Amino acid sequence: MMSHAIRFVALSALALALPLCAFAAKEPPQMTYDGLQLQPNTKLAIVYLRPQADFSGYKRVALLDCGVAFRKDWQRSQNSTNPMAISTKDMEDIRAALGKMFSEVFREVLTKGGYEITDQAGEDVLVLRPAIIDLNISAPAAAESGRSKTYSTSAGAMTMYLEVYDSSTNEILARTVDRKQAADYGRMTWQNSATNKTEARRMLTEWAETLRAGLDTLRAIGPVATPATTAPQ
Repeated sequence: MMSHAIRFVALSALALALPLCAFAAKEPPQMTYDGLQLQPNTKLAIVYLRPQADFSGYKRVALLDCGVAFRKDWQRSQNSTNPMAISTKDMEDIRAALGKMFSEVFREVLTKGGYEITDQAGEDVLVLRPAIIDLNISAPAAAESGRSKTYSTSAGAMTMYLEVYDSSTNEILARTVDRKQAADYGRMTWQNSATNKTEARRMLTEWAETLRAGLDTLRAIGPVATPATTAPQ
């Protein structure tokens, strides 16, 4: 079981994700309301760090469950020609499957990178609070039960929102937003559950590897400069 400290920061990831993600489409502020500084030249679209935060002492990671939210009106769009194409249960199943895949991929990549995964708070533990939002699947697996096939140039897209906390103090240390598009084949291709899973895993793996590299960099440089001159790569 997770400690109370880690449970506390797990309450509202999706609610907090939506306002900041609006900045991805325009110029984000240099400083957030809670004192995080925007980092230049990062591999992710938006990265904020707390000035003077020192990541060098963190050796373990607590990964919270990943919330998943679909693009606005996604179900309505999918059901525009067939009102029974995507049910609420179908959406719940997709959320659960993607959330599980997120956890599996990030745990695997972080563990291979030397980070111990834990569910307990501690002075050397970082808490990762993730969410996938604005999820857009071109051809959800539920449609495969019918006779028609769905063709598109891409399997879809999704945005990752991630916050990083100190597990002992609950102080937020970092926040990042990034959007990925599934591979665009340049021609109409049949999209199905297999392509959906393959592309989702590829995107999640890229995010996990970028996070691991960023944590490695932050642990090596010591306190984050003000204004920051080094950002996770």
